[in-house]
Amino acid sequence: MAFRLKRFSIPTISSISRMVRSKIQTRKVENLSDPRLVSAIISSNWFSTGHRASNHSSTEQGTKVHLECAFNSRLENGVENDQQDYGRWGNGGGTFHKSAIIDPSAFVEVGAIVHSECAVGADCHIGSGAVIGPTVTIGQSTKIGYNVALANCIVGDFCAIHSGVCIGQDGFGFYVDEQGNMVKKPQTLKARIENHVEIGANTCIDRGSWRDTVVGEHTKIDNLVQIGHNVVIGRSCLICGQVGVAGSVTIGDYVTLGGRVGIRDHVNIASKVRLAANSCVTKDIILPGDYGGFPAIPIRDWRRQIAKHRQILKSTTTISVA
Repeated sequence: MAFRLKRFSIPTISSISRMVRSKIQTRKVENLSDPRLVSAIISSNWFSTGHRASNHSSTEQGTKVHLECAFNSRLENGVENDQQDYGRWGNGGGTFHKSAIIDPSAFVEVGAIVHSECAVGADCHIGSGAVIGPTVTIGQSTKIGYNVALANCIVGDFCAIHSGVCIGQDGFGFYVDEQGNMVKKPQTLKARIENHVEIGANTCIDRGSWRDTVVGEHTKIDNLVQIGHNVVIGRSCLICGQVGVAGSVTIGDYVTLGGRVGIRDHVNIASKVRLAANSCVTKDIILPGDYGGFPAIPIRDWRRQIAKHRQILKSTTTISVA
C-alpha cells in the first residue's frame, strides 16, 4: 500500500536568524526612553523603506553600530545634556529646568513645564499643559490655567491667567522692502502684566517692539481679547469679550470697553472713558465720558444719529407705501 507523505515546512536557519534579529531590533527601539532618539533612528537611512528592500541580510552588529552612532550624535549636539538639565518638581510633578528659581510652595502640575532661568513666586499654581518659556517671571499667588503659554513676559502678584492664554508672542509688524517683499519687524521687548490682573481664556497679548506691552494693575480682561504690541493699558480697566486693540494704543485708567470694541493703531484714549459694544475708535479720545458708534462719538450724539436714521427710514417707508 502506497502512502502519501505530508510535506512539512521546516524553518531554515536563515529564516530563524532573521526572526531573532527582528525581535532584538524591536526590543532595542522599545527600550529607548527618549522619543527623539527613536525618531532619529526611524528617520535614518538604515530604517528607510528603500534600504530595507535592498538589504534584508543586515546583521545585528550593524544595528548596534547604527544605534551607537545615533546616540553619540545626540551627545555631540547637546541633546542629552539638555535632557539632564530638566527634573520633576516635587510639589505637583511638573517638569522644570534646573536653572529656574521656583519657590518651594509653588505647585506645578503634571504636564506643565518651566523652562530655563524662570522665576516662580510663592504659592503659585501652574496648571497642566502650561508652558513657561525661558526668562519668564511670575509673581506670588498667581494662578496659571491649563495650556497657557508664557514667553518674554513678566506677570505680577495675585494674577489669574485662565486656560489657553498666550502672552509674549511676537506682534503683527511688517514692512515692504525695496523688492516688494513683506519683511518682519523685530519684536524684541516684553509684555508686562502688573499685580491683581485677571485675563480670560484664549486671550492673546503680544510683546513690544519699541516699548513694552503693559496691562495695568487691577485690570480685568474677558475671553477672546486681542491686545497688540506696544499697547499700554492703565489700571482698573474693564475689557469685555472679543475686543481688539491694535498696536501702540495707549489707554488710560478706569476705561471700560464693551464687547467687540475695535481700536485702531496709535490711538490715545483718556481715563474714565466708556465705550459701548461694537464701537470702533478711529481717533484720539481726549475727554472722559461715554462713547459709541462707528466711528466712536459721544454717546448722546450717537443716539441722536440712530434716532434720526430711524425717522428717515420711517418716512421713506411711508412715502413708498403711499
